[in-house]
Amino acid sequence: MTITIEKMPAEMTLGQTILELIEAKGLAGKDLSDRPLAARIGGEIFNLAYTPMHEADIDLVYYREEEGVKVYERTLQFVLIMCMRKLFPEARVFVRYSLGEGVYMTIDKEPAFSEADMLVLKDEMRRVIEADFKLLRKRMSIAEATAAFERDGQHDKSQLLKWRRFSYFDVYRCPDYSEYIDYYYGETAPSTGYVSLFDLHYLEHGLVMLRPKREAPLEPIAYVPNPKMAAVFKRSDEWGRIMTCSTANELNTRVENGSVRELIRVNEALHEKMFARTADAIITHGAKAVMLAGPSSSGKTTSANRIATQLRAEGLDPIMISLDNYYCDRRFCPRDEKGELDFEHIEALDIKRFNHDLKLLMAGEEVETPVFDFIDQKPKDRGHVMRCGPDQLMIIEGIHGLNPRMLGDEIDKSRVFKVYVSALTTINLDDHNRVRTTDLRILRRLVRDYETRGASMERTLSMWASVRRGESRWIFPFQEEADIILNTVLHYEPAIMKRHVYPLLLTVPPESEYYCMARAIVKYLNYFLEANVEDEIPPTSILREFIGGNTFYN
Repeated sequence: MTITIEKMPAEMTLGQTILELIEAKGLAGKDLSDRPLAARIGGEIFNLAYTPMHEADIDLVYYREEEGVKVYERTLQFVLIMCMRKLFPEARVFVRYSLGEGVYMTIDKEPAFSEADMLVLKDEMRRVIEADFKLLRKRMSIAEATAAFERDGQHDKSQLLKWRRFSYFDVYRCPDYSEYIDYYYGETAPSTGYVSLFDLHYLEHGLVMLRPKREAPLEPIAYVPNPKMAAVFKRSDEWGRIMTCSTANELNTRVENGSVRELIRVNEALHEKMFARTADAIITHGAKAVMLAGPSSSGKTTSANRIATQLRAEGLDPIMISLDNYYCDRRFCPRDEKGELDFEHIEALDIKRFNHDLKLLMAGEEVETPVFDFIDQKPKDRGHVMRCGPDQLMIIEGIHGLNPRMLGDEIDKSRVFKVYVSALTTINLDDHNRVRTTDLRILRRLVRDYETRGASMERTLSMWASVRRGESRWIFPFQEEADIILNTVLHYEPAIMKRHVYPLLLTVPPESEYYCMARAIVKYLNYFLEANVEDEIPPTSILREFIGGNTFYN
């Protein structure tokens, strides 16, 4: 049959795999820089061991793509856990969350997992990778899969399967090495040899799994400590245990039995305490200016207002300033490598004017701060006249709030308090399938853009890659510089967001170039129940910034 692969026509025999075809065509590549990891057909991602049954247009997925990175990470994780099971049969691996560019995992083991254990594990992984064992996908009925996971002690997966909407379930296995089976909501590479570049970094009772650099795929990522971020993730983990809401199964159980309402109340109370403690820290610091930053859809605006409310409760009268008003005239905005306006770039802001205004405001002088006109794409002729009195301070919010360039030499930095805000989810589908922080933030962005701007799912998805590039360059490098990091995630969030976004994602057609992204979100949302309890969500909740009804905007 005739197919196209990478826009080139080719003949494919019945029963031939995509991998066999690309090898015959000389497209298999020599290393990770040019080696395909998976294939895209009709907007869906397929394992290279897949056998097309009819004519198709096939595009190859490489490591330089986001989906390629995910395929690599899943495969490496499968190899790691499989080797752990072989070496330490009684040990249990829990995949927790991202730490920098790595994936943090804890290992429950007696005696405790040690650095020596990790070195043995690394050697075994290298042996398995060098052997290039095939990774096979097997389809099972839900009943078969549930029974298999129960026999293997993977009770987290058997519990998750209760909520699966389909009658079948696909598992991965490596029969030449082990009887171990596992599941990921996405594809792996066809064999272990694809993940030859990796590293492991030991942390107490666990490790960080490190893949190659996306921009330099022949170099492993170096471990960079992120102690403040790690502490926030750990606290969120503790919140999950306090609220019995660490996995999709636990959240679904709460939705099903109605205790999700209590979960919302407790979760919101924990947030209220977090903002109150932040206000206390600002006062103790003697701050005159609070610089608040965070990535897209982290809840910066609501966080700034909730901190302001807590400061007012302590007798202070904060002034709210948005760095968005310091955008330059679009004629002077920098452009990216494609020649398009780069609104994420720090040079898109009038840094000189901001420093001038901030210095005067901190000195108690009157200043006319700018107001940016987003319709005319330039500052308005008249701005806001303001003064920061003795009993006042400023809360300055924007994506570049932590960038050192925002504070010139003339600013008294000892009177500046830095806050980093992000949505750092720690709720997982099961022990081995984490929900990425970006997965949650894209949900928030999709809902907000649709509800407030009428943007389609495809429109918002089309901007996400650019947003992520801007975050990696201008926000994430400075997160550890913050005096305090706030995690705005709400553990009940997936059950609420699904009601808003799931039907809309289903409208993205297979021929759309963003179908793959939409489908990936749908796949993990399939494991969550919807909760129709929005009357329980307070009007000042972070979630209201995205689903509507936030009284800070009235």
